[in-house]
Amino acid sequence: MAPAGYGASVEGVHAVAAAAAAGRIEHLWVERGRDRRPDVAAILGLVPRGAVTVVDDVRSMAETTAPQGVVARCRPILPLDLNAFRERTDAVMVLDHVEDPHNLGAVARSVAAAGLGGLVVPARRSAPLSAAAFKAAAGALERVPVALVSSIPDAIARLKDLGMWAVGLSAVAGQSLFGLDLLTEPVAMVVGAEGSGLSRLTAERCDVLVSIPMSAETESLNASVAAALAAYEVMRVRAAGRT
Repeated sequence: MAPAGYGASVEGVHAVAAAAAAGRIEHLWVERGRDRRPDVAAILGLVPRGAVTVVDDVRSMAETTAPQGVVARCRPILPLDLNAFRERTDAVMVLDHVEDPHNLGAVARSVAAAGLGGLVVPARRSAPLSAAAFKAAAGALERVPVALVSSIPDAIARLKDLGMWAVGLSAVAGQSLFGLDLLTEPVAMVVGAEGSGLSRLTAERCDVLVSIPMSAETESLNASVAAALAAYEVMRVRAAGRT
C-alpha cells in the first residue's frame, strides 16, 4: 500500500503562504485583525473566501507555539517513489532517523537552496512531516520532493541499484567531505540522527563514509547544520567541475 500523503496541517505565515501558492489549502483559519497585514492579505488573495474562517485566537488548533495567526488544513502532498526520484535528479539527501521536526524542516530548506533533488526519510521512528517541520521549512517542503520509506538501509541499496553513490556523514570517518570528487557523480548524501549518527546497518550500506573537519574543541554538529554543509558541498564541487 502506498504511503499516505503529508502536509495536511500547515501553520506560520511563510509555510501557509507557500501552501496557498501551491493551491493546497482547503480551509484557512486567521486571527481577527491579521488580515490587515500585507503578508496575510496576500495569502487571503489566494484562498477562496468561503474557505476562510476568522477567529479570535488560532493557538488552540495549532501544533507549534507560534503559528503567527494562521493555521491551514491542506490537501496532502503525495510522496514520490525512489524510482521517480532517480528519473528527476542525480542528488538526494537521505535522513537516517532524524528526530527533531525543526531539523527536518531546516534540512529541507538547505536541500532546496542547494538545488538537490529531494529528501528520503523513514515513514516511522523519525521526525514527522508535521506542521512544525513545514513551519521550519518556510515553504521548502512544498518544492522539495520527499520519499517516505520503511527502511533507510534498504532505500540506500535501491538508490545504489539505480546508479547512485551513497556517501554517509560520520564523525569518526578519516576521509573529509570537502573536495570529495565522488560528489560530481549521482549521489545520495546520508545524514544520521541527532546524537547517535548513522545506524550500523546504514553505515555499512554506504559506499564511503566522510567527516566534516572541525576544531578539537567541537564534539559534533547539529544534524541540520551537517546536512546543510553536505548539500552545499555537492553544489560547490559540481560548480567547480564546470569551470
